[in-house]
Amino acid sequence: MEKVKLIECPRDAWQGIQRIIPTEVKADYLAKLLRAGFRHLDAVSFVAPKMVPQMADSELVMEKLADILQSATNGTPPEIIGIVVNEKGLERALKTAGVTTLGYPYSISANFRRQNANMSLRESRELVEMLQRETQKAGRGLVVYISMAFGNPFGEPWGPEIVEDTLDWLKSCGVNTVSLADTVGVSTAKEVGELFTHVKRFGKHMELGVHLHSRPEQTAEKVLAAYNAGCRRFDSALTGLGGCPFAGDELVGNVPTEVVVSTLAEQGAQVGIEPWAVASAVEATQEIRKQYAD
Repeated sequence: MEKVKLIECPRDAWQGIQRIIPTEVKADYLAKLLRAGFRHLDAVSFVAPKMVPQMADSELVMEKLADILQSATNGTPPEIIGIVVNEKGLERALKTAGVTTLGYPYSISANFRRQNANMSLRESRELVEMLQRETQKAGRGLVVYISMAFGNPFGEPWGPEIVEDTLDWLKSCGVNTVSLADTVGVSTAKEVGELFTHVKRFGKHMELGVHLHSRPEQTAEKVLAAYNAGCRRFDSALTGLGGCPFAGDELVGNVPTEVVVSTLAEQGAQVGIEPWAVASAVEATQEIRKQYAD
């Protein structure tokens, strides 16, 4: 059976919710996911609280989660990803126990880069180089997301060659894990498969994955297209909660974990999450949605 790495993304699901989820609720939810067998969580972010108020308590969440990170996982620490967008975020993440991997959204769209991080191309590349050095020195992992990898709504130049050049440059920096992000859900299944097929040779010796956003009815075909093109790393969020505010379509959100799991299971893929665990996690997520999002 083909093994697939599934990265559950509550951080991406939560960050756009206006009503603040209490720290204890976040920590308890993450603990439930860990007990259910989820091994890779995009759980926290270290960005300016005024920009993303929902994630202002990331250090406190991780502090409350500390004991569970051991007891709930039989002594084998899971991967906890913390998103950073600048040097200050890097410093905060490295000081936070339990964060094993730092994640950085590197945008190939100048417009989105300015809106999301207020950086030039040079500044963004310098930050990636710093992240690679500092995470390696600290014994942490690094994943770089190529934002707008499948196109953008700003009318800017885009093409597979831009993604190829970016992967080539990331490889030269020593970055080993990259996720191609369809930030605003503009791709079709055909385009997902074609891009991954086209660029995966540039990601040779890398762990190359996808972070897809999609309308609900297009999710399964996009996931299947990526899988058939050779992708074995998928980001997703239970019930499809979250998504990019620039999508321009309220139905475009994260791809639902339950759909990813069922779609890949039909292909004989081993996702490492039992059906009962997915059902339990969906139930817990629906409670979060009911109280804070809907």
